[in-house]
Amino acid sequence: MNDIVLMALDSIRTNKIRSILTVLGVVIGVATVIGMSSVISGLNTTIASEIEEFGSNWIFVSRVDLTMGRPSASQRARKKLTLEDAKAIGNLPAVAAVAPMLRQFHMGANFASYSVRYRDRTAANTIIEGVTPAHEDVFRLDLRHGRWIKESDHLHRSNVLILGYDTAQTLFPNMENAVGKEVDLAGRVFRVVGVLEKRKNGLSGGDNPEDNVVELPIGAFRKLYPKADDFWITLKPISQEAMPTAIDQVEGLLRQRRGVTYDKPNDFAIFTQDMFTDLWSQISGGIFAVMLAISSVALMVGGIGVMNIMLVSVTERTREIGIRKAVGATRSTIMLQFLLEASSLTALGGVLGIGIGAIATEGIRATVSFLPAAMSPFWVTLGFLTSVAIGLIFGVYPAYKAAKLDPIEALRHE
Repeated sequence: MNDIVLMALDSIRTNKIRSILTVLGVVIGVATVIGMSSVISGLNTTIASEIEEFGSNWIFVSRVDLTMGRPSASQRARKKLTLEDAKAIGNLPAVAAVAPMLRQFHMGANFASYSVRYRDRTAANTIIEGVTPAHEDVFRLDLRHGRWIKESDHLHRSNVLILGYDTAQTLFPNMENAVGKEVDLAGRVFRVVGVLEKRKNGLSGGDNPEDNVVELPIGAFRKLYPKADDFWITLKPISQEAMPTAIDQVEGLLRQRRGVTYDKPNDFAIFTQDMFTDLWSQISGGIFAVMLAISSVALMVGGIGVMNIMLVSVTERTREIGIRKAVGATRSTIMLQFLLEASSLTALGGVLGIGIGAIATEGIRATVSFLPAAMSPFWVTLGFLTSVAIGLIFGVYPAYKAAKLDPIEALRHE
């Protein structure tokens, strides 16, 4: 057995360049699997840890369902949620606090209405949110300077605002105290009353778009954007255990307020943070499935290459096979030798692919802060075993062809 293994390895060493080129498809396939699984595994871990850090006691209400694509025409035609809906939800027994929100966001050209200016400095592509005083409590926001929006600001539609951490840094470098300063938003003057701390949920420490934000009282927001009236409602139940009760109460209330009869489905959506995790799992699973299909093609090409080179090897070594049979080698011994050569060849490709995948993982981790990457022992093991299996599967025919050679005819071969 040891002699067979040594002969197989000696054949690979004798034709190094040919061996590496032969398994190039296996290398690419395994490296792709390792790289993609590392990125997705890292993202899954980060998102799960962030949800765990913040807790899972938020309930969201929207007029459209949480989907990966564009909502259907029937969903877009649904009646919008209102501020009165949010107030009614806030009065439910199982609800501790409710935070209705309006949001405007635009990226690209013509973003004047989404930029905040102070003197000669501009924070562009800013998220503009209309919120109530309860927003701070529901989302557990921390203030770096100043105060939060008061009920009087909300009632009187005061031109005051809260700057996000990155927005404040852009307008006031070196974290100059922005409180009390007047800034320009969409052609109107607003007084800064507070600055938010940096959010905790940026991916792997990267920049978080939610830090480039401006929070306004809803009344002031609607003066700027009178056509914006599609509320997103977030609520906090009185306890984690009360979440199912709160969801049932919100569902019953909204069905009644929106006139949904008992035989009709909801014309609104209620979901929790766990559903965001499920949606991300669907998205990442879809991406990984596509990449797995691509890597499978590469592995198939690599397997065909191995079969081809092993058939050539059988032809080149016909006389050697005849001599081995003449001195007593059995068919099973010859077959085992060629199977070991094929699987050793693809195992080498698997090791190279794992190495390239590991280098890519470290490179992504070091250079792309918002794409955390972590190699998975499961996918490393699976990648290696798959590469060995490719050699065994595609090496069967050449090994069988070598094993069934007639020793007399093989010895005559030149």
